[in-house]
Amino acid sequence: MTTQEALFKYTLRLGDCSIILAQRLCEWTSKGPFLEEDLALTNIALDIFGRGKSLLEYAARIEGKGRTEDTLAFFRSDRQFTNYLICEQENGDYAKTMIRQAMVDCFDLLLYSELTKSKDETLAGIAAKSVKEITYHKRHSFSWTDRFGNGTEESRTRAQKALNELWRFTGEFFEVEEADEILIKEGVAVDVKSFQNKWETELHALFEKANLTLPETVFMQTGGRKGIHTEHLAYLLAEMQALPRMYPDAKW
Repeated sequence: MTTQEALFKYTLRLGDCSIILAQRLCEWTSKGPFLEEDLALTNIALDIFGRGKSLLEYAARIEGKGRTEDTLAFFRSDRQFTNYLICEQENGDYAKTMIRQAMVDCFDLLLYSELTKSKDETLAGIAAKSVKEITYHKRHSFSWTDRFGNGTEESRTRAQKALNELWRFTGEFFEVEEADEILIKEGVAVDVKSFQNKWETELHALFEKANLTLPETVFMQTGGRKGIHTEHLAYLLAEMQALPRMYPDAKW
């Protein structure tokens, strides 16, 4: 694998994770628990969509085959997406959405903070902008996790159920494959293993504060990087891609 191929694969994965998660979050638009929160989560989704757009645009330039960010987003099948499995999981209730978001936000803030140091100026620039946004996103999701865990018995039960369901998807965050290894040596990509302990420590502290308990024995579910996804992604893409596929030559 060449450095260019590795960079395309790495950037594409970051972009895929962003747009799939953003698509999930935008499903809450007009359905939030109250107006201010509805607007907050919609704006968070837009932030993540913006990051995904920038990353896919850069990935298309790296590939150099005439594709665009729209082509990559709307004209690939589920087996061609490389996002983490946790991003495509259904929203469920608000507790499940926030537990998922807290785990992703904690990882993303550590990842993109390190990526600001990348020797690739474009990735570093995207990361610098993203860090400011993710800082707010993390504060928001951590606050809601604490609120659910220390609220009513019903809210704590729902949050615990969400944690039990979603924790098995977090191992994928810290997998390292050939593309990562090539770019880490070049000072371009981030070695996720370098901050795994910090991520675990932050989340353990959050869940302890929220009176939530991590599952003790979990078989980690992986495969998203290789295009092996849960059944949820195909349904998500069917909705996300419907209009562009119906009118592929349309100009907006």
